[in-house]
Amino acid sequence: MINVLNCITDSHNIWLVLVAAFVCAAGSWAVVCLYDRASRTSGLQRAGWHFLSAVAAGAAIWCTHFIAMLAFEPGVPVSFDPMMTIFSLLIAMAGAGAGFVIAASGFSRYASAVGGAVTGLAIAVMHYTGMAAYRVQGIVSWDRTYLAASLVAAVVLSSVALYIATAKPVRHYRIAASAALLLGIVTLHFTGMTAFQVTPLLVDNSFSNPDAMLALALSVAAVAMVIVGAGLASYIIDDSVRTDALDRLRHMALNDSLTGLPNRSSFIDRLDHEIDLSSELKGKVALIGIDLNRFKEVNDIRGHAAGDRVLKVLAERMAEVLQEGEFVARTGGDEFAAIQRYVDQPSLENFLGRLTAVLTAPIEDSAHEITVGASMGVAFYPDNAASREALISNADLAMYRAKADLTHHVCYYCQSMDDTVRARRSLASDLRSAIANDELDVHYQVQTSVTTNEIRGFEALLRWNHPEHGFIPPSEFIPLAEENGLILQLGEWVLRRACADAAAWTPSYKVAVNLSPIQFVHGDLAKMILEVLMSTGLAASRLELELTESAIFQDKERSFSVLRQIKALGVNIALDDFGTGYSSLEMLRAFPFDKIKLDRSFIIEAEDSIQAKSIIRAVLALGKSLEIPVLAEGIETQGQLSLLGTEGCDEAQGYLLGRPSPIAQLVEKGTLSIEADATGTFTDMAVATPSSETPASGAPALNELRVRSA
Repeated sequence: MINVLNCITDSHNIWLVLVAAFVCAAGSWAVVCLYDRASRTSGLQRAGWHFLSAVAAGAAIWCTHFIAMLAFEPGVPVSFDPMMTIFSLLIAMAGAGAGFVIAASGFSRYASAVGGAVTGLAIAVMHYTGMAAYRVQGIVSWDRTYLAASLVAAVVLSSVALYIATAKPVRHYRIAASAALLLGIVTLHFTGMTAFQVTPLLVDNSFSNPDAMLALALSVAAVAMVIVGAGLASYIIDDSVRTDALDRLRHMALNDSLTGLPNRSSFIDRLDHEIDLSSELKGKVALIGIDLNRFKEVNDIRGHAAGDRVLKVLAERMAEVLQEGEFVARTGGDEFAAIQRYVDQPSLENFLGRLTAVLTAPIEDSAHEITVGASMGVAFYPDNAASREALISNADLAMYRAKADLTHHVCYYCQSMDDTVRARRSLASDLRSAIANDELDVHYQVQTSVTTNEIRGFEALLRWNHPEHGFIPPSEFIPLAEENGLILQLGEWVLRRACADAAAWTPSYKVAVNLSPIQFVHGDLAKMILEVLMSTGLAASRLELELTESAIFQDKERSFSVLRQIKALGVNIALDDFGTGYSSLEMLRAFPFDKIKLDRSFIIEAEDSIQAKSIIRAVLALGKSLEIPVLAEGIETQGQLSLLGTEGCDEAQGYLLGRPSPIAQLVEKGTLSIEADATGTFTDMAVATPSSETPASGAPALNELRVRSA
């Protein structure tokens, strides 16, 4: 070791030795980084990184050797064989590249050590090939002990370097691997130079120019740094790109892609953090559930692009008004959630006020202003809930209560809301049992010709007489069925029951059955209708299905495709609640409906409102021009019926003409008769209409609601 140090200090230009060491250190760091990246990739990408690693390693090893050789002062003139010198560079690149490929291959547990050994041998072969290219005017001899020691040092230290770079046994593995590779290259070179002995033998009067040697060494160092720097730059650029990509992926995973607000996953993490913090500090957390009020209307009227713009604008506004200890996230669709680290009620009221202000402020959209508004429900931890799930549930309950209350847009959770939920769950369970046990009933309301007063058909209206709670209005149990996934089962039950009843009627009147929007989007609707018709024996021409414009508008292209399938069966299709939807005229143009049902809201005001009368007249004229019969709903007075007769309405339906009644009552009145082979089929259905179903005079009746969402 002392001889090696003496060789460095006595036989070398120490400044050039330092330059060589710097080049070697920088190159080793770059090589380890490039190798590390190669070992993490595969395919062509790995091959590319291996190539960069080999080039950087070859340049670092060769330039370190060449600069150190130029720093060597043998005391005699020297020169270099250019071909051998270049060949030594190629050996360094090819040998190092082969070692890296083997080390990263993972073919065995010793792959990194074997690859390191190959790299060490490549360093040694490069060094001694370079020494063969070193021409001195003297007699060269070698100390075999130092020569062997240099080889061992190169192989062992290179193996250690690649083992550390591959296995990563220590935290700062790159520094450790770089240090081992640096030590291997430097130890090989200077131990080899100690083995190199020259006896001067002046052949001619030539001599080496020290200044030229210095300039050449610095030039080689500069070239080496450019090559190593290029490799390192590639690594840094790729690392930056990967970091940016990971940041984008992390942002996508934790933030909503449309609004940029934190998503539900981030919301859950933040809520857990705030709950833990409040538990430690004995504080409170206020959770605010937010649901936009008229967002569906925006989507339906303005389109989904306008709806997306509204969400973006509202999200930006809410984010801008946040203060310390406040958080807002989009949890899905048109729902958001806000969290405040509760301090006092005035602070919470201030936060709610800021949110209300930005959510109710108009939004400019082309030439229109859109005002959405929101309903908010507030629940506190730990006052209203002991867990995250319960807190979210209670905030949602308060939010839905606010949505149902038109006078308050903010509602605080209270225990009675849980009681309401339990009652609704119990009622939903009872409804499920009622469907399964055939405890529901269908009443029928007559539809007559306005001019002749002849019966044209009946509309099937679902009724539920609960054994404990009595008459449950459809406005209550139909939404309940939709919320609990019962509407498809319920809708099929009504259709099957109505078709079975109508098949036994004499005369063979039509029966009208309403379809809910949820039924309509069901993929097998046409198939189900055909199966019901075949099983009940009802002629398709006697069945009339009623659906609203809103049900069609949700997906018009698909809706019209389903309607064509149903119409191909021979079933009649009526457009219900005409005039209350979004694009009535477009609906009539796009599909040949068999009937238009004029909404009762126009009939109620017909005798007192010029506008309502004008609308009725326009709809009737439209029906005549399109040759589509028009049926007016909600006829309760003789004046309304006379007006419709004067204006040329085809059919009418309402309490004036007949209240919804079970089959038994219709048969008893002589309105209907049952075929002889079916006389026993209706007796079980003779359920008297509860008195609570009878409406006050002149008031809209609950029992006129149909099997659809309210």
